[in-house]
Order: sequence, then C-alpha cells, then structure tokens
Amino acid sequence: MELKNKIPEKCYRYVELDEESKFLAQLYIDKKILGKSSYNDAYHIALATVNRLDVLVGWNFKHIVNFDTIKLFNSINLRLGYPVIDIRSPLEFIDHKNKD
Repeated sequence: MELKNKIPEKCYRYVELDEESKFLAQLYIDKKILGKSSYNDAYHIALATVNRLDVLVGWNFKHIVNFDTIKLFNSINLRLGYPVIDIRSPLEFIDHKNKD
C-alpha cells in the first residue's frame, strides 16, 4: 500500500496560494533561510504558516524537515505574529492500527 494512503484523511487540508503566503515565502528567501531555487518549498511552509496549520508534513529533509531550518522559519513567523509551525515526516502520521 502506498504511504499516502496510510495517513488518515483527517490529517490533510488543502489551501490556496494567496498574497500573504507569497509575501512570507519571499521573506524566507530574502532572509536566506532557503535559496532562490526553493520557492516551492518556501510557498509550502508559508501556506501552512499563514493558514495556521498545526503540522506541515514533508519529505524534504534538506530544506523543510530539518531541525535548524525549522527554527529559522519559526523565528520569522513569531516576529510577524504567526504561531510556531511544527514540521514532520509522513512516517510520524502513519495509522499503524490499519493493517492491510
């Protein structure tokens, strides 16, 4: 079974890219938390932050699911009045009770 199918549906939330998220993503780039080639990663984190999601789930361990980088995202987020975002691996959300 594909990993995505093992994550409970209640863990998903779909959001649209808006101007507030674009601004925050640009700030992550401007502050050099992410490089200029990482706009998609920046949008991903900014969308989760602006929409005040509890957790962002991702596989990108170099740029997103990285303890030091998460601290940098949160330093910007807190300065702008956003809550702290928690970023985790999908493996932490697998429903182990569901055996297929």
